[in-house]
Amino acid sequence: MELLPFKRPTTHYDERVNQIDEKICELIKQRKEISNNNPGYPPFEYISNWAEKFDLYEEQLKYVFKSLWNEKAYIPIVNPNGFRINLPALKIVEKDNCLYSVIFIRQYSNSSVININIDWNEERDPLNRQSARNHFKLFIGEEYDCRMTSGGGGKDHYSYNFVVSPPLPDNFSGIDLIFKEYKTIIGEGEQPTSNEVVIHL
Repeated sequence: MELLPFKRPTTHYDERVNQIDEKICELIKQRKEISNNNPGYPPFEYISNWAEKFDLYEEQLKYVFKSLWNEKAYIPIVNPNGFRINLPALKIVEKDNCLYSVIFIRQYSNSSVININIDWNEERDPLNRQSARNHFKLFIGEEYDCRMTSGGGGKDHYSYNFVVSPPLPDNFSGIDLIFKEYKTIIGEGEQPTSNEVVIHL
């Protein structure tokens, strides 16, 4: 989802800490490099010890490391620009009494937009409504950044839009769209479910 614009909370800045702040940035970069950009999240015991050792607030440190852990949430979202063509996909997968469909892929000069629909029989299987209210991530490959930009629905239908950059090739035959379900909003302590839907284009 797109982040709200961040506003500087104050105009005050003590220039005497400028070199320290630059060093913090350097250490964050070093942390990413050493961990191959996958540092995880420190055990709370470590955070408690560091808070005590350096006379810092434990809760503040928890949020600092949460922000570092969820780095992908801060990657600027590509806004689709330069519409080119709608390409039919016409793919449907049935799983657990739900129909997952990708009818078309909208191609832009800088991205692709993929819409997935989830449909089910509310009277026959009301529990699927909760599943559809969960959140989904789209995975295509390491070379693609996939972001859900909107989603919603009602009684027996939900729909989600994903922006993919760079754009998929116009001949996308053979590409797998892997939709993974999560119980929580992405980035808020992710809780994946066992549900994974693969749509083979």
